[in-house]
Amino acid sequence: MSFVVATDAFVDQGSIPTKFTCDGQDVSPHLMWQNIPAGTKSLVLIMDDPDAPGRTFVHWIVYDMPATQNELKENTPKTETLAGGAKQGINDFPRAGYGGPCPPRGHGVHRYYFKLYAVSKKLELAPKASVEEVKAAMEGHIIAQTQIMGRYSRK
Repeated sequence: MSFVVATDAFVDQGSIPTKFTCDGQDVSPHLMWQNIPAGTKSLVLIMDDPDAPGRTFVHWIVYDMPATQNELKENTPKTETLAGGAKQGINDFPRAGYGGPCPPRGHGVHRYYFKLYAVSKKLELAPKASVEEVKAAMEGHIIAQTQIMGRYSRK
């Protein structure tokens, strides 16, 4: 049984509905996962866009999710901390919480990766950590990784 993440908002590699973007309600999609590996102490989610001009653009960082957690509900609050003890990092907008797809108009289709990591420790970072801080804290402690990807473009 492999560690997997899924959403009921779109199919893997399919189009992300406008509701979840800056052109809609800019709410996070419902994400759920299963088969969390043994030894997992916390979960980390990083959503990014590698097709952004100049660099990979970070849209969402959630860390220190309990290993017993198996979902992030649609419209997860855009707060520094979440119920259950999870924390949210600063995205590239820059603010805590989810920032939906919002590529430059006429820039083609962008890919948005929702990467979920099973980690062998709690990161113990303060809320509003950067993606660099989260990745450094996870280094050497990632047990498994899974992802789902959606696409979005603005005309």
